[in-house]
Amino acid sequence: MKWVRYTKEQREWAIEQMMPPLNRAIVELAKATGITTVTLRTWQKEARAMGKIVPGDGKQSDQWSSTDKFRIVLETAPLSEVELSEYCRTKGLQAEQIRQWRLACEQANGVTVLKPNEPAANDSKTQQRIHALERQLSAKDAALAETTALLVLGKKAAAIWGKDKEE
Repeated sequence: MKWVRYTKEQREWAIEQMMPPLNRAIVELAKATGITTVTLRTWQKEARAMGKIVPGDGKQSDQWSSTDKFRIVLETAPLSEVELSEYCRTKGLQAEQIRQWRLACEQANGVTVLKPNEPAANDSKTQQRIHALERQLSAKDAALAETTALLVLGKKAAAIWGKDKEE
């Protein structure tokens, strides 16, 4: 068996082909270049380990794994709006996608970010207040639903029987 040595340029070019915006599938790239799929997958794993975003397999950004999305969120966290826009253009992404992924990451562990001077949610008085407000909201929702039903029934009755002369 003959071992083939690839240049650094060939390797970097192949990795770029697997990255956004091209997102070429490994099988497609192997056919086009003659580089084995095993070699391409190895390069892909090494690039991921080095922190490069290489989703691969021709997947579009909405089909990426949560790990790849998380890596992008980490990579873009310190960027300004201008830098984020440039990053998105080079990667074939939209800034709104990254914002949604970031929000999903922030909510992943159910941890809410507190604003300054906001009490912690685990405070017993705060919990009691939350429950009381939830009960009030439920009662108001029920009253609103009942009022709406009565209005709808009144309109239906008027449509069926007409308006009363006594009114």
